[in-house]
Amino acid sequence: MEFNALPINEKVANNVRRVESVVNTAVRGYEKLASLVGGGRKGPYDDKNFEFVGGARDNLRMKHYDKSLRLLWKAEHHLPQGNFRDMTKDEKVFMSQAKQTLNKKERIQIDRFSSDEYKELINREYTQEQKQAIINILSIIGHGEAYAWMVAAEVLTDCKSTGGRAALTMQVLEEAKHFVVLRELMLAWDCEIPRFTVWEYIVLERTLKSTGMEKFFGMNVVVENVAMGIFGMLGELPGLEILKMFHLDESRHTALPYNYFEEMPMTWWQKNSPFAQFRRLMMVLPAVPMMASLEKDMAVLGVDSLEFGGAMLRKIAHMKDRVGFNTFIPSSVLKEFVNDAFNVYASYSRPDHTTRRFVEADTVMGEDMQAIEKELFDLYSTGKKVSELASRKILDWRNAA
Repeated sequence: MEFNALPINEKVANNVRRVESVVNTAVRGYEKLASLVGGGRKGPYDDKNFEFVGGARDNLRMKHYDKSLRLLWKAEHHLPQGNFRDMTKDEKVFMSQAKQTLNKKERIQIDRFSSDEYKELINREYTQEQKQAIINILSIIGHGEAYAWMVAAEVLTDCKSTGGRAALTMQVLEEAKHFVVLRELMLAWDCEIPRFTVWEYIVLERTLKSTGMEKFFGMNVVVENVAMGIFGMLGELPGLEILKMFHLDESRHTALPYNYFEEMPMTWWQKNSPFAQFRRLMMVLPAVPMMASLEKDMAVLGVDSLEFGGAMLRKIAHMKDRVGFNTFIPSSVLKEFVNDAFNVYASYSRPDHTTRRFVEADTVMGEDMQAIEKELFDLYSTGKKVSELASRKILDWRNAA
């Protein structure tokens, strides 16, 4: 695969790795000591082995998770007199022909991940360096999906209304699907899957440890935006087309807080509590140095990690303002602060760097994914719901798959 690889400063990249390693050792050491007195790390997740504590237990997964998807029934078929519209066109055709539902297709796709043909494809398209860079980038959200699964399950207990719980229940299911499918995909590349970076660890642990609707902010506004950006950046590459499906799911997940709080608005105190504003800011800021850790891997693929980070922060700021998740630092000031920080880093790591507007960049590839993000953010601007339009896009893309 031909990429226009970007030059990087190896000395700076090595310094970034050393700083991250020192901070990681300090944070993990503190968490280990705190665990002796009832504190420390909350998430029962082993990022070194890319699985939850207790192991993969694939047999258990196949007996329950896979079977649950195979036996997932649709109300539109079993209760036609109701107002449910939960079947796709493909499912209606399959049902009329006494065939299996679309979930069968997803299982076939998973089987393809471990097939010799798939491995031949990726080995033909990518160098080993490119393969490892892709896996390093995907690991950011691979580990993130594990935490999103845990957080979504906890948010489910805090949300109100039947509709709200139904929406969160499906997000729990989709986060589980994302983790197990993405894990199978990444393992098929025969590359080392790295642990968390310490910056990601801090964001995800703070999200999981937060209370009430603050988990909504950490998960659906921060983590899901990072995920949508990564899937949007990689979904057009050979062998990674399934990431378009993930991107579509994330577009609905990022829309959920707006739609939820439109029905059940936050109180003034929930929006403006000094403690809540501080916690939100502390969930966002660690994502900034994470861009330096991603610089070398993204450069191999011809992507500027600072542009990726600028686009990500711009979208996070837009969504948090639209939903009402206020922070001590206004979004306009926060964007300028991050843009200045990226320019300071770039002037140190890149010869002849000139000041740039990183927060105005975008790294989403492919017209389809660009269109749905434009639709998503334009509709936020005008105060309309996006879930129905995003769902129609999902159906269109699944039919085209």
